[in-house]
Amino acid sequence: MNIADFRFTKEHEWVGAEGDVAGIGISDYAQKELGDVVYVELPALGDRVSQGSACANIESVKAVSDIYAPVSGEVIEINEALEGKPELINQSPYHDGWICKIKMDNPAELDKLMDKAAYDEYLKGILED
Repeated sequence: MNIADFRFTKEHEWVGAEGDVAGIGISDYAQKELGDVVYVELPALGDRVSQGSACANIESVKAVSDIYAPVSGEVIEINEALEGKPELINQSPYHDGWICKIKMDNPAELDKLMDKAAYDEYLKGILED
């Protein structure tokens, strides 16, 4: 999946959708802000998540942060590699560091999220503050 096709939230989660399945993770900006990730609490298979609700948890050397579901649906896959190598989120946030995959209830929710260009503009505003 190409990052140019991803959608982003204001909380710095990304979603890459193929059909009605969405892979989610955190953006490169978010992983840099968190610092070295030391633990990831993944959702359970079969969990139901709602857009904007906490679905996972990341612990870094700096902070513990909730990860919010960018879309609603059922967790159908988790990235078990993160259990032994949480640093994958730092090393490869858009590829190897994905958190879970969700079978979306309503793919139209993607329309509420920012595309890459809009997210880049959003980040410029943050970085200027």
